[in-house]
Amino acid sequence: MFAFMKQKPGFYKQVALLAAPIVLQNLITSTLGMADTFMVGMLGESPMAAVTLANIPLYVVQMFIFGVQSGSSVLISQYWGRQDMESINRVMGVAMWVVLLVSALSAGILLVCPVEFLSLFGNDPEVIELAAQYGSIAGLSYVLNAFTMMYVAAYRSMERPQLGMYILVASMAVNTFLNWVFIFGKLGAPALGVQGAALATLIARLLEIVIVMTHMGVSRFFQVRPGLLLRPGGDMVRRFLKYGGLVVFNETTWGLGTSVFPTIMGHMAGSTEILAAYTVAGNADKICMVISFGLSTTAAVIIGREVGAGRTGNVRSAGMALATLAILCGLGVAGLLLVFAHFIAPAWVFPLFDMSARAGSIAVMMMTVLALVRPLRDFNGVVIVGVLRGGGDVKAATLIDTLPQWLAAIPAAFLVGMVFHADILWVYLATTLESIVKFGFGVRRISTDKWIRDLTRT
Repeated sequence: MFAFMKQKPGFYKQVALLAAPIVLQNLITSTLGMADTFMVGMLGESPMAAVTLANIPLYVVQMFIFGVQSGSSVLISQYWGRQDMESINRVMGVAMWVVLLVSALSAGILLVCPVEFLSLFGNDPEVIELAAQYGSIAGLSYVLNAFTMMYVAAYRSMERPQLGMYILVASMAVNTFLNWVFIFGKLGAPALGVQGAALATLIARLLEIVIVMTHMGVSRFFQVRPGLLLRPGGDMVRRFLKYGGLVVFNETTWGLGTSVFPTIMGHMAGSTEILAAYTVAGNADKICMVISFGLSTTAAVIIGREVGAGRTGNVRSAGMALATLAILCGLGVAGLLLVFAHFIAPAWVFPLFDMSARAGSIAVMMMTVLALVRPLRDFNGVVIVGVLRGGGDVKAATLIDTLPQWLAAIPAAFLVGMVFHADILWVYLATTLESIVKFGFGVRRISTDKWIRDLTRT
């Protein structure tokens, strides 16, 4: 029944070597991100809710960037299988133009009319005012981060994930230190509160740019050709729009859909406590995602490389093995999250945030629900982001990822929360419908050979 788990010698070693730097990078950055949340949380529930509110539209931008990153990886990993370095430069050029234009537009909106824009996502004037102070600065950081992410994505797709680990770990370490300085006014700096958190992020992103530009100048592994980046060519633009465009649409609509959930919560009674709990649970969830994210990125590289090189004989069984491995890892992570939610967080974490009893109980509920669906979410992530996209089946991946969210989870959450005004428990349970539906479609798709497609050949 599980004969596909027996792969060629060295397969699982290769998976571990590629996934480990990505997992470590995301574990460190997520942990430091939780430290950032802790520092903002020390200012009170309103500042923590404000940062969550400001991050609702910024999360959509982040998912757009991730979508372009994933779309470029679909093509780059297959071009890497063919060792076509010129086309890799051209793909990077298209990706960088796209993300810089969109992130600059979003930053401009948050600079010009932050209060009016963020009022769409919440109903507490105090929280909205604080969110505007944070968002007007933080939006600029996404313009810088967009450039970095495209460069990191290219190296991951060429089986060099260590670069991203070095850059982002250094950036997050600086970000965390500067948060301590600017939020609380240490080392002679003024105490800027949530504005300090945004300023620290902006400075850390500037550091990323310096590291990336330096690496571009000294790297011998991959020669960046500025002419191809600035003028990638119409043929590559069309190819990227045809294949990568679906991935960008996928991640952007998924990010937009995910942002609907906290928007619904932001308009419920007691929204400040709900958003504070959502922030804590969300940070714990980010830490739990590091293994599945590492596996999905690794799966995209391995599957894409084999398809691009024309070695498709063992691709389906490899994809099924990676998806099963994701479920097993998800079960282990779910157990750890349950222990954290019911024993560690109430005793040690919630008191540090000075959370109210209601906010703490909501956070425990949210983390419990997240633990129960963790194996399904890990499977879905590896199948959609890794196996199907790496195999070139971007259309099916987009349908599986977006339709269950927009046709099942979002309508259910809206009805429960905004029409029937039910308790937050039922709203949060409604958000899990997408994971259940995706799992069924994902199993059915990878059990066939229809998802194996070479996108690099005309």
